[in-house]
Amino acid sequence: MKTDDAPLPMTPSEVAARGWDSVDVVFVTGDAYVDHPSFAMALLGRVLESEGFRVAILSQPDWRSCDAWRTFGRPRLCFAVSAGNMDSMLNHYTAARKVRNDDAYSPDGEPGRRPDRATLAYCQRVREAYRGVPVVAGGVEASLRRLAHYDYWSDKVRRSILLDAKPDLLVYGMGERPLIEIVKRLATGEPIRQLRDIRGTAYRLGASEGRGEKGEEREEKSEKSEKSEKPLAVSQPPHSPLVLPSYEEVSTDKSAFVAMTRMIHEETNPYNARALVQYHDREAVVVNPPAWPLTQEEMDRVYGLPFTRRPHPSYARRRVPAFEVVKDSIQIARGCFGGCSFCSITLHQGRVVQSRGEESILAEIGRVAGQPDFSGTISDLGGPTANVYRMNCSRPEEREKCRRSSCLWPEICPRLTTDHGPLIQLLKAARRCPGVKRALVASGIRMDLALRSPAFIRHVARHHTGGLLKVAPEHSDPEVLRRMHKPPIEQFEDFGREFRRQSAEAGKRQFLVPYFISGHPGCDLSAMISLALYIKRRRLKPDKVQDFIPAPMDIATCMYYTGIDPLSGEEVYVPRGARQRRLQRALLQYFKPENYADVRAALEEAGRPDLIGDGSGCLIPSRPPKVSAARKPPPRRERKQEKPTAGYRPHRKTAKRRKKE
Repeated sequence: MKTDDAPLPMTPSEVAARGWDSVDVVFVTGDAYVDHPSFAMALLGRVLESEGFRVAILSQPDWRSCDAWRTFGRPRLCFAVSAGNMDSMLNHYTAARKVRNDDAYSPDGEPGRRPDRATLAYCQRVREAYRGVPVVAGGVEASLRRLAHYDYWSDKVRRSILLDAKPDLLVYGMGERPLIEIVKRLATGEPIRQLRDIRGTAYRLGASEGRGEKGEEREEKSEKSEKSEKPLAVSQPPHSPLVLPSYEEVSTDKSAFVAMTRMIHEETNPYNARALVQYHDREAVVVNPPAWPLTQEEMDRVYGLPFTRRPHPSYARRRVPAFEVVKDSIQIARGCFGGCSFCSITLHQGRVVQSRGEESILAEIGRVAGQPDFSGTISDLGGPTANVYRMNCSRPEEREKCRRSSCLWPEICPRLTTDHGPLIQLLKAARRCPGVKRALVASGIRMDLALRSPAFIRHVARHHTGGLLKVAPEHSDPEVLRRMHKPPIEQFEDFGREFRRQSAEAGKRQFLVPYFISGHPGCDLSAMISLALYIKRRRLKPDKVQDFIPAPMDIATCMYYTGIDPLSGEEVYVPRGARQRRLQRALLQYFKPENYADVRAALEEAGRPDLIGDGSGCLIPSRPPKVSAARKPPPRRERKQEKPTAGYRPHRKTAKRRKKE
């Protein structure tokens, strides 16, 4: 059987068709298996395959028993476990903690194909299925929960996922380097407990391994040099491990949580990061320094692997919504040095931008253009941010000392290279590729960087926009933007003027699609009313708005939980409660009739009744629209939602359903 144009096996029959009698690594994922480089299980699976290992995919297994985990028999080396491309709680629940109606990473968007806190359930089933098989956890969920963290859905500080899921190792961030080293060393016969020196990994020290002393004695010893008596098993870092406030401290003392957050974000630079140690009662969690960024050659090799760029054939005609979005997209870079306080990209993908070579990108465009169903349009040439291609620190000696959380805030670092020339050259080359009619830039553009290159804005406006261009000003209030670590709103206006000018010169009528956030720490009703007025004056009608969701380990999440900015130490106003968040969201779309009652309540509560009336400067009319007046709130019993902490069990019949049936 030819395997160079086939997906990785998902069934025993596919394993047998390859002539294998066993597999080396079983990838367990909460997502549908799509053999596309935008899906982690495909990317890492192909990387291991290229190293000569036999890899199988266990996609969205039934977690109610361990039977599915025995599908491929006992793997020779390990299970690699991930909740999927998203944190499972964010995948299941909205900002209002309501159950989502669909799952973009499942066939036909079907919900309920993975459990709450999927990493925990999957690791437990591995242990039940095969005792003694090494378990390596990874993915966004494990990565952002590697230390004690605030969990929005249970509204409390939870322990490190290492202590609850109990994997042998946890790979955080982008996993190519650490996973290859783990699997290769396991293949040579090294026990999993000897692999604790690998960068980009974290592990648990049991009570018998790490903690013989308590309290003040432990703190005193942590300040000593690498001769500490604790068996931290960290041989890579050049400095002594940094001891974070313990779980007991951060779960009861918000000032300790603030200190922990600041320390974590100061240790994201792989060139100077120290190992982190956090005690949880008599156990400890050790986080090694981040993995080294991939070189351009390594990036080219990874993205040049033989992906089919299709969902697994077993899904037949069922569509995977997340795949439809990225089907004809090309990732040209990864990582982000923006450091937005509400964004997890820096903590997961890293603060160092890693870019592919132009030749590699054009070769992938050629493969996409050769697909029989290619429409002629490359849907996106981008990454986490569209215009950071080949941008990094220009002074390596300074980079190795830097501990800034952002290269762009509060102002662009003078040592950052902001040349858009390589990106412009790439865009020109992409337009000339055979079979390509258009190559769009659909990833968000960092406007403060783009303003430094009018030529880039001209190329995007004239050749790489499908009529609408996404940008993310996020807010208009200076104080809120300061808490977000975003540039002033004036830069959005400057960018908009230049974009419209270039579009007009090209004879095109094009628009910006701005994204705004409601409910962010630092944002009160007055700030949201100011944003609503800003939107009205500029005749914007945002169709999609974002409710702030406190994701684990983010700086803004620390503000939400503690009311303190961990970087400045200043107190921050935090909008709490379902009503307050609902009012803020309604103000973002004040023009919708169904939001009338909430907008009016927000204006009255903020002391702005002057904005209620029929004048041109008012937000809403004095009389409610008929749609709003006719709308009745649902009965109280229908509003009630099952608590997220009870677990996601969509197939369980409630008493109400049984009665109805």
